[in-house]
Amino acid sequence: MDFDEIGEMVLGSRLRALSNKVTEDAERIYELYDIELKPKWFPVFYYLSNQDEGKSITSIANEIGHSHPSIIKIIREMSKEGLVLERKDKSDGRINNILLTKRGNEISAKIQEQYIDVESAIKNTLKLTTHNIWLALQEFEYLLKEKSLLTRVLEEKKIRESSIIEIIDYLPEHHSAFRELNEEWITTYFKLEDADRKALGNPQDYILDNGGKIIVALQGKIILGVCALLKMKDEKYDYELAKMAVSPKAQGKGIGYLLGKAIIEKANALKASNIYLESNTILKPAISLYEKLGFKKVVGHYTPYERCNIQMELKLK
Repeated sequence: MDFDEIGEMVLGSRLRALSNKVTEDAERIYELYDIELKPKWFPVFYYLSNQDEGKSITSIANEIGHSHPSIIKIIREMSKEGLVLERKDKSDGRINNILLTKRGNEISAKIQEQYIDVESAIKNTLKLTTHNIWLALQEFEYLLKEKSLLTRVLEEKKIRESSIIEIIDYLPEHHSAFRELNEEWITTYFKLEDADRKALGNPQDYILDNGGKIIVALQGKIILGVCALLKMKDEKYDYELAKMAVSPKAQGKGIGYLLGKAIIEKANALKASNIYLESNTILKPAISLYEKLGFKKVVGHYTPYERCNIQMELKLK
């Protein structure tokens, strides 16, 4: 396989290939120094060689970054070769500590010259490289601890999918989707109320003809989400962000954020000074979205909804 031709997405495969090559050489190096170890045992062996009292399997796993089952398997193999033994912990008899046997300690003393030569060979090889792989790995590992590769791929997936989402103005043929998407999420958590029925039953009269707006998120011809901007007859607020709903099939694609940004742009175009919204704190993803869009919690405004227990506003001017 030509890794360079495929590119960075085969990083895991390339690292495995490199690991296999280094492991093959490691086996021959052990033979060269007459050391009876297997490469996969080395992290455990090296850690135990620096522990006078021995360590529990859990401690070993945590220290060297291996899984608990992996350490158990390695300990069993090393035990069969007479390299390690188990001993009850002096302070807690429920814990078995692992430590090197006499033979294990003899190997530890014998392997010191190998350490010197191997370390020197690796350092000299690294000096010949333009990019120090050891330092690069440390940095890469730090970045993956900060945010896993899975999380990073999910973020890129969301960006790619959101880039092919089209936000358009509501048309009469979108009525069914507008009603069904909203009814779905409302009835999942709450119950339909009179204000819901009015807005969802006739959005043309209740929202659009009263100076509001409705937008629709499309992927091709598939409707993924909807959101409305209701004109308010209120001295304090100009418009209300309402009836935002995203298809369960489209969750995690950033549709809600796209709809929120688009409806705020509509409000700006209408020269609104502020936007008001109502929600419920059990809808944690929704509250997080509103906060991301810049909304702040407020209190004291009249609401026709029983389910409302949080009110928020976004000041545009």
